[in-house]
Amino acid sequence: MNEPFLNYHHLRLFWEVARAGSLRVAATRMHLSQPTISTQVKALEQALDEQLFDRSGRGLKLTPKGKLIMDYASEIFSLGSEMLRSLDGGSAGGDRPMRLNVGITDSLPKLLAWRLIRPAIQAIPNLHLCCVEGHAQDLLGSLAGGRLDLVLSDEAAPSTLPVKAFNHLLGTAPVVFCAEPNLAKSLEGDFPASLRGAPMLLPSGRTAWRHEIDRWFDARGTRPHVVAEFDDAALMKIAASDGLGIAPIAASMLDEAINRYSLRPVGAPVKCGFPCYLITLQGVMRHPALAAITMHSKETFETGAPPTANRSKNVQVRRAAKGSSRP
Repeated sequence: MNEPFLNYHHLRLFWEVARAGSLRVAATRMHLSQPTISTQVKALEQALDEQLFDRSGRGLKLTPKGKLIMDYASEIFSLGSEMLRSLDGGSAGGDRPMRLNVGITDSLPKLLAWRLIRPAIQAIPNLHLCCVEGHAQDLLGSLAGGRLDLVLSDEAAPSTLPVKAFNHLLGTAPVVFCAEPNLAKSLEGDFPASLRGAPMLLPSGRTAWRHEIDRWFDARGTRPHVVAEFDDAALMKIAASDGLGIAPIAASMLDEAINRYSLRPVGAPVKCGFPCYLITLQGVMRHPALAAITMHSKETFETGAPPTANRSKNVQVRRAAKGSSRP
């Protein structure tokens, strides 16, 4: 069976309509009539045998397949622009910037993700970085489809993926329970027994980290009062800083919890692990950016501070992270 012929002019018009959100705006930008654009977008749909827009109701809404085609089209035309700039001398020596497409699960702290990615940017000055956030399942699908180079996640990729994925464990941080200062002080006495019945903010129940935390509570017979659950770690910290409850924080991110959110530790770090995996489709780190990430990841998990940061500013963080005496 022959593959469908792709008319890139039709693809460009579809892309412009999708970006604009309406035929009228796209027609104005492209100096074409609306019927002309509509006809050629429909020709693309016929060639692909897919409906790309949901035309019911007001405006144009991309279908799931339309969103997929939109992602590919954006990359295609971005590469085309890079090619023209390169030919025009826009890049030093005519070299194309190296691309790194990273997926970051929504449950992974974004500061941690940035600290892991930053060494790659420092090692490769002309690196073109593209970061996408989403649910692990969606990101792994994009990885399997070749739209991402790697996924940073707090849980390993399952063996049920249609392609073989490799889970590279970058590190596992102990966990520190943190709260706003007054609440933290009231719970200092008999930790971790003081957490029994205390207001607790936890990651979403679908995350591997949440399962680890629940097992840790069960093993000690200490059940807090769960008042809220979050997909987004930053939102959980904001809620904790507003006094809603206690939040588990990866020890490597304790400096951020103290300095940015004015939180304070409740007791010493505990071992209900916060892992971070770099997931790829290759077992060997051939991409220079991946090698830089793995090479420097140990620094991030050991101190939680940027490698170039002033060491004196992190004394309190390191002492707390090393003070764990409980399993």
